[in-house]
Amino acid sequence: MHPMTILSVILAFCLLSCGGKGNKEEAKSTTPAQPVISSTATPEFNADSAYHFVARQVDFGPRVPNTTAHKACGDYLIAELTRFGAQLYVQETTLTAYNGDRLESRNIIGAYNPENPKRILLFAHWDTRPYADQETDATKHHTPIDGADDGASGVGALLEIARQINQNDPGIGIDIIFFDAEDYGEPAFARTAKPDTWCLGSQFWAKNPHVKNYRAEYGILLDMVGHKEATFYKEGYSMQYAAPMVEKIWNKAREMGYGRFFIQATGGSYVDDHIYVKQGRNIPCVDIIYTSTESRNGFGDHWHTLNDTMDNIEPATLKAAGQTVLEMIYNR
Repeated sequence: MHPMTILSVILAFCLLSCGGKGNKEEAKSTTPAQPVISSTATPEFNADSAYHFVARQVDFGPRVPNTTAHKACGDYLIAELTRFGAQLYVQETTLTAYNGDRLESRNIIGAYNPENPKRILLFAHWDTRPYADQETDATKHHTPIDGADDGASGVGALLEIARQINQNDPGIGIDIIFFDAEDYGEPAFARTAKPDTWCLGSQFWAKNPHVKNYRAEYGILLDMVGHKEATFYKEGYSMQYAAPMVEKIWNKAREMGYGRFFIQATGGSYVDDHIYVKQGRNIPCVDIIYTSTESRNGFGDHWHTLNDTMDNIEPATLKAAGQTVLEMIYNR
């Protein structure tokens, strides 16, 4: 995620609409591994389970494309979605980074009730930043980060949601996407000012959805939803394109007692995966993302530093985000 002016976003949208890199999608599907049990009540989001899913990702090490840790973690995510009964699609493609690096990437997609035309899209990115470029010590800028919050927390919360969906049929189609190559965006020290260097996986999917003519009523992005001091302001582009859903989500969170996390105020506007999903598929999306009015960078002092570790992850924060999303699914 990266701050961007409205003019830059408009220019990025124009470039995105003109075509992509020409990569082809390879979709593989499997039959659901387990049956879905019918239920009408909103299931209980298990924060300890979500915390475990976060820690398991971090145990692999930094999940930077083209690394052993990245491949191993991707295999783990595929296995977990399969275990939780999703119909699986894996988009394998090579994406081009801002510096010309060729990134072996996988968008990992789990579909529930795939025959139901009424759908909700839930997504997060699973890769991690190859640069600790927010460190004050410039000698550390080329060191990859653990990404416990920035990457693993959103994925961990969605894995717990997938586990609950598998046991409690929501009566609606749900698609969970783990986007790759989100955090390989151009660092400040590169100074080339190229457009669209972030969110490469979602850019690819927006042009090549796993299902032809894919549609969803709305989407929810979870990005940095595990920090012990997290505050979720109403993100600017979410308000621009999906204001009714933002208000509904924040009101539900407040009703459930999570008002200290979901702040009733508009925050900044950030380039994140939801921008490209909206532009490419015209799906209104809400970005639930930790931002801070007190940190020097707007995202919390751990953002894109070597301090983005499990020491910062708090089950209560995962619970606030995850239970709110479940409430949106089951009590819509």
